[in-house]
Amino acid sequence: MKYGFVRVAAASPELRVADVSFNSKKIIELINEANKNHVEFIVFPELCITGYTCGDLFMKDTLIEGAKEALLTIAQATMGSSLVSVIGLPLIISGRLYNCAAVLQNGRILGIVPKTYLPNYNEFYEARWFTVADQLDEKEIDLGEEIVPVGTDLIFEARGKEELKFGIEICEDLWSLVPPSCYLAQAGAALLFNLSASSESVCKADFRRDLVKSQSSRCIAGYIYSSANCCESSTDLVFGGHLLIAENGNILKESERFYFENKLEIADIDLDRLSYNRRIIGPSRRKTGDRDYRVILFEQANDICPDILQRSINKNPFIPLNDEDRDERCMEILSMQTCGLIKRLIHSKIEKLVIGISGGLDSTLAFIVTIRAMKRLGLPVSNIHTITMPGFGTTDRTYDNAINLIKEYNATLKVVDIKEACLKHFEDIGHDKDVHDVTYENVQARERTQILMDYANKTGGLVIGTGDLSELALGWCTYNGDHISMYAVNTGIPKTLVRYIIQWYADNEADEAVGKILHDILDTPVSPELLPPSQTGQISQKTEDVLGPYEVHDFFLFYMQSWGAGPAKLLFLARQAFKGQYSPEQLKKWLVVFFKRFFSQQFKRSCMPDGPKVGTVSLSPRGDWKMPSDASVELWLAELES
Repeated sequence: MKYGFVRVAAASPELRVADVSFNSKKIIELINEANKNHVEFIVFPELCITGYTCGDLFMKDTLIEGAKEALLTIAQATMGSSLVSVIGLPLIISGRLYNCAAVLQNGRILGIVPKTYLPNYNEFYEARWFTVADQLDEKEIDLGEEIVPVGTDLIFEARGKEELKFGIEICEDLWSLVPPSCYLAQAGAALLFNLSASSESVCKADFRRDLVKSQSSRCIAGYIYSSANCCESSTDLVFGGHLLIAENGNILKESERFYFENKLEIADIDLDRLSYNRRIIGPSRRKTGDRDYRVILFEQANDICPDILQRSINKNPFIPLNDEDRDERCMEILSMQTCGLIKRLIHSKIEKLVIGISGGLDSTLAFIVTIRAMKRLGLPVSNIHTITMPGFGTTDRTYDNAINLIKEYNATLKVVDIKEACLKHFEDIGHDKDVHDVTYENVQARERTQILMDYANKTGGLVIGTGDLSELALGWCTYNGDHISMYAVNTGIPKTLVRYIIQWYADNEADEAVGKILHDILDTPVSPELLPPSQTGQISQKTEDVLGPYEVHDFFLFYMQSWGAGPAKLLFLARQAFKGQYSPEQLKKWLVVFFKRFFSQQFKRSCMPDGPKVGTVSLSPRGDWKMPSDASVELWLAELES
C-alpha cells in the first residue's frame, strides 16, 4: 500500500475435524474475501487443513495424503493473486511427520516452515505425532510438481523491497523461552505470522494478548496471530478462535472469541514506522548467534491506497483514549515532573522557587508542580514566590484567576505591572508604542523574564520555566524571554495534554475552591496576551488563530517524531484522523506552518533549559533531538507539493 502501510489479515475458518475437502473450501472462501479487501498477507490457524484435534488420525496415510492434496488445491486457487497466504497442515518429510506452515502465492508454494517447539504437557500431546523441527535435515522437498524450500531458516522478502520481510512461527514457539521470532526480527523480518491452535481456559486470553503485544514490541514488528475456533473437537477442550494483530506493542485489531463461522480480521500495519523505530535503536539490537537464513523472494502487489485505513488513527495521540488510562497517565506525569523538580532543588540546595503566573494553562501546571514539590519536601508553600506581571494584553479574567489561585495556596505573591517599564524601553530603542509588532510583544516577554531572574537572585530562588513541548516544537516563545528559565518542568508535555493534567489535578487533588479556578482557566482561550484586549476586555490575541489548532500541530509532532512520518504521510494521516472536522486544505496549510516553524526555530531548542522528558517525544538537544539550527526545510515542503 501507499504511505508505507501493508494490509494483513488473521483468519479462522469454519472447519470439520479431519474433513480436508470441506476445510479447504472454507479456507479458499476466506482467501477470496481477503482479496476483495485488498489484503496482502493472510495467516490461518495451525493445522487448519485437517483440524488441530485429529489425535491419532494424524498417523493415518489417508488424512496426511488428503491434507497434501488439499494444499495443492488451495495453492491452485490462489492463481492470479499476489496475496500471500500462510496455511497450516501436517506434512511427512523423509518418513517423519511435521506440524508445518505453507506459504502460498499466485498458484505456487513458496516455502514450508515446520514447528520448532512441540508442547507435550497438560492437554497437549504433539510429540506423540509430530517431530521437532531440529530433526529436519532436508532443505527442499518435492511437493506437487515443484521443488519447495523447507526449514525454520526461511525468511520471505518482497522482490525489490528489502524492508518488507516476514517470518513464521507456530503456536508454542511464541510461548518458548526465546521465540524463533526474535531471531527472525534480528534477520530483518518486519512482519511475524503465528499459526496457532491455542485452547481456552479462564484468563488465558489475557495472557495470550499480552504475549502478542509484548513480542511485537520486543521485535519492533507487526505480529499477526490466528487461532483455531470452536469448530475444533470439544472432547476435552474448547477453542475460541482468538485473532490478534499487533504493531510495536499496540493491538490494532482483535476478534471476539467463541464462534463457529468464518472469521476475518484485517488491519493496516505501518511498515515505515517499524523501519524508522528499528533504525533508531538498531545498534542496541545487533544480530547475535550464527543463524543464517535463506531468503525466499515473493512478489508484492502494486501500491494500493484504499480510501479508509483498516486501523484507527488517534487524532490526539499524546492522550490515552480510555478514561482510566488517561487518569493514570496524568497522575504519572505529574509525579515525574514533581520528582524532577525535587531532585534539582535537593542538588542545588535551594529551598525557594520563583515562578511567573499568568492565569494561563502552562504557568498553572508549573505552579501545581511547585506546590506538590514543596509539600513532598516538607517546605512551606510561602517559599514559592509567585509574580504576576500584567502587561498591555492582560485581561481581568486571567489576572483574577492568577491572583485567586495563588491566594488559595498561600504562596508568596508579588504583582509587578510591566507597562511603564516597557514604555520606557520602547522610548530607549526608538520603537513606536502604537506599532504592535514582534518587538512590541517580545519586549514584554523579556521584561517579565528579567524580573523573574533578578528576583530569583534577590531571594536565592530557582526560576521555574512554564513553556511546553508544543511551544518548543513551533518556537512559540520569545528567545531569551519565556524561552529561558533555570528548570523547565513542562518541557516534555504537549499543549493538548497540559489541559488533561490540570483537569485531573482539579478533579482529584485540588479542593473545591481551587478546582473551580482551574476549570475556568481550562475554559480560557490560549493566548500570550501581549496585544491589547478587545474593547469589551476580551482576549484579542488567540494563538490558535495564528498558528492553527494545537491538536493538529501536536498530531504532526507525534507522528513525525514517534513514527517517522514524512510530509505526504502526515497529511494523509491527518485527513484520516480529522475527517469532517478540518478540510484537507486547512490541514495542508497548517502542516506548512508546522514545518516552516519547526525548522526555523531549532535555534531556540538548541539552548533550551533543563527539564524532564516524560513521554516518547522530547526535543531536548541533550537527549532525543539533535538538529542543526540552519537545516533547510525545502525538501519537506517540496514533498507536499509533489
